[in-house]
Amino acid sequence: MDTIFTTERVRPLLARVREFVETELIPLEVGFSHNKLTDLIPVLDQKRTLVKAVGLWGLHLSEQDGGHGLTLCEFGQISEALAHAPFFGHYVFGCQAPDIGNTELLHKFASSELKERYLKPLMAGEIRSCFSMTEPEFAGSNPTRMATLAVRDGDDYVINGRKWFTSSADGSTFAVVMAVTNPDAVPHQRASMIIVPTDTPGFTIERNIPVFGEAGEGWFSHAEVTYTNCRVPLSNVIAGEGMGFRLAQERLGPGRVHHCMRWVGNAEKAFDLMCKRAVSREIEDGVMLGEKQFIQDFISESRAEIDACRLYVLNTAHMIDTVGVSNVRDAVSAIKFYVANAFLRVLDRAIQVHGALGVTDDTVLSAMYRHERGARIWDGADEVHKQNMAISILKKYGLDIKQKARELRQFRQMMEREKMLNDL
Repeated sequence: MDTIFTTERVRPLLARVREFVETELIPLEVGFSHNKLTDLIPVLDQKRTLVKAVGLWGLHLSEQDGGHGLTLCEFGQISEALAHAPFFGHYVFGCQAPDIGNTELLHKFASSELKERYLKPLMAGEIRSCFSMTEPEFAGSNPTRMATLAVRDGDDYVINGRKWFTSSADGSTFAVVMAVTNPDAVPHQRASMIIVPTDTPGFTIERNIPVFGEAGEGWFSHAEVTYTNCRVPLSNVIAGEGMGFRLAQERLGPGRVHHCMRWVGNAEKAFDLMCKRAVSREIEDGVMLGEKQFIQDFISESRAEIDACRLYVLNTAHMIDTVGVSNVRDAVSAIKFYVANAFLRVLDRAIQVHGALGVTDDTVLSAMYRHERGARIWDGADEVHKQNMAISILKKYGLDIKQKARELRQFRQMMEREKMLNDL
């Protein structure tokens, strides 16, 4: 669907991507959930070769890196089109998570040496990567709290810790690991991001974590990983020590746009299946399911929500392109929880319209739900984004909640010190 954000540059690319997805990828969905991903990888890799041959590889990349130099807003529209094949589109076009986020991170902040060794083959699709930040012992929404340590030892870091939901670790070549390098610094400057090759002694994938009973495999998985005396060069740090939190914010801003536009495309997929079911399912002689007002409500609500989400996300992406992510943090938080919830409502309606069929693996809907119910959790839970957004808005009205909390903390610390002195 063209919008006011559809430029002359991206319009022909969108048409070509949509045609490729429709003719080459959607037919592969038949029986997808009943088969192992490893059986399909050779076919998908053939499709990758075809994408490169027709000049559609790396659409998120700059022109100098072999892409088309699209803005975030333009690529967001490509991402929606790819999501019509929810399990294959982004992988076949070389822009699946977490590789796309790691590509952007390394392109902007990595040294020339790291770019040559890791970024170039990653952009070419010759290797895959993973992102290793969340820890089971700490709330994932607060990246300033973690136990994984990277301790200097000569010219190396020695890394010890445990991570989970390290997405796509299975089969990846390297991990971008967030670990504490400066434990005595202020909270937002304690951690760093470090590249760890997955063949490093001490890097162990303990398991692929079952999500709603499905452990997944390859890039379509989330791993629990332990780091036991993993030794990597100091030069593997990205942008210097203490930059981990800032890099996480830089990575997650555009990353949330990528997620949201993928969810818009997924919602369109679910909407399409819902409408096809509504016009083809006969519930009594001569009466189709779509003739019932409940179903009509599902359809109209879904259409409105999808269209609203699309424009909200593309406007946010346009603002990031023009004024930078640091100036639109409220909008980034808003699209994250708004779009995730809208998408899941559409998906749930589509499952409901399919009846018992909707919860089986005979359609893609149940697999979509398994893999995307986490949309309200990944990259910051809804509740965190809503709270942060409200705090930011209220500050403009004169209520600085964070400042009040800081002052209360300082007062309590002062009282504790006085108590200790009085006890001497």
